[in-house]
Amino acid sequence: MANNQLSTTLEAIQAYAAAHHVPIMEEQGMEELLDLLKDQQPEKILEIGAAIGFSAIKMAEALPACTVDTIERDDSRYQKAVEFIAQTGLQDRIRIFHADALALELSTLNAQYDAIFIDAAKGQYERFFNKYEALLPTGGIIYCDNMAMHGLSDIPIAEVPRRKRTMIRNLAAFKEQMLNHPHYDTELLSSGDGIMICRKK
Repeated sequence: MANNQLSTTLEAIQAYAAAHHVPIMEEQGMEELLDLLKDQQPEKILEIGAAIGFSAIKMAEALPACTVDTIERDDSRYQKAVEFIAQTGLQDRIRIFHADALALELSTLNAQYDAIFIDAAKGQYERFFNKYEALLPTGGIIYCDNMAMHGLSDIPIAEVPRRKRTMIRNLAAFKEQMLNHPHYDTELLSSGDGIMICRKK
């Protein structure tokens, strides 16, 4: 597919996200993630939280030999992701599943993944990890976005808006779990909104 069509679609995605308040990865964080993936060179990626397809398309574009499976539960976002992926011509390398990632049967995916990218409900990261890390072989990497939560994770919990406190507590507990996990080497990057990299030993 022509690069100009891909660029046009990516611009359309960004415009739609801005107009409809759909969260997509910040440019700095996206570039950092793509650099990490280029270093790793995974053959199969699982993304939890497709939104409208932006990051799945960017990953497939950056890694021509890689396939991407992505999961989205929201009806309208799923439909927009299907449309945008079709516009790029990358639907042969991106499979999108319309499902709640916490309810999806692992057998539906029927795959193992070199990389798993978690970018869905922030308060559920530990549950996503516990469910899907079984699909990751030794040496595989789990990437988690939004670990800084726009600075909320770095301030006293009493100063966090009340409606976000449970999410921030859950995210902090997950970060602590991964930094001390006996079967993962974990590091935190400050790029974008904070990326956590967990490599399976």
